[in-house]
Amino acid sequence: MTSANFDTLTSDRPPQALPLRAVSLTKAYQGHVALRNLSLSLAPGERVVLLGPNGAGKSTLLQLLTGLFAPDSGSIHIMGHDLRTAAPQALTHLGVVFQQPALDLDLSVQANLRFHTDLHGLPRALAEQRIHQGLEGLGLLSHLRQACRTLSGGNRRKVELVRALLHRPAVLLMDEATVGLDPASRVQLLQAVQTLQRTQGVATLWATHLVEEVANADKVIVLHQGQVRHEGRVSDLLTETGQSDVQAAFLSLTRA
Repeated sequence: MTSANFDTLTSDRPPQALPLRAVSLTKAYQGHVALRNLSLSLAPGERVVLLGPNGAGKSTLLQLLTGLFAPDSGSIHIMGHDLRTAAPQALTHLGVVFQQPALDLDLSVQANLRFHTDLHGLPRALAEQRIHQGLEGLGLLSHLRQACRTLSGGNRRKVELVRALLHRPAVLLMDEATVGLDPASRVQLLQAVQTLQRTQGVATLWATHLVEEVANADKVIVLHQGQVRHEGRVSDLLTETGQSDVQAAFLSLTRA
């Protein structure tokens, strides 16, 4: 995939603000604290991996960042827009690939993507241009008129990635997006996102419980029981824990 394939998907962003900034987020459900005083930020082109076991609070954080729920305290700004007071403006700059598949399997690839561009009010000619370029960039243009049901799990995820970028977001959230994929499809999806990060400056928050997906991250955040146990470079994670590999370091921080 070349930078030209996504030229029209990820431009025209306001340059004056961080793509994503969350400060002191806390969220509790029926007395259970799912997130406690969590802060994070994403710079343009930065890939941050949110690494945590099941139940660590990753899904809660993604629900807050997408505006599905409001935090009990704290603030979220996307491209400088406060998600609490200016949600439409903030969410315009956000693209998401959800943990659960979110395609209509009975519709074609084209129909699924057109529905997304219609939601964002894109003129049909511009929408078709972006759809074709996005699919071509991931080697899926030949599947344009196929029903999504006929695609492999890996190709469905790629279609969801194309869809998440059609409105030119500054921030891409990947919520356990490789769950259920075979190793080859997982690597292909990861490489596609890394290309976007490198060539188009898309800031990515990649939530996962798979330590192998930390490779080549600019920063890793280890989340456990709703709290940040580490935030920084992978090399710092190894140094701070005294471990020789990411898996051992991760286990040492989340074993309890």
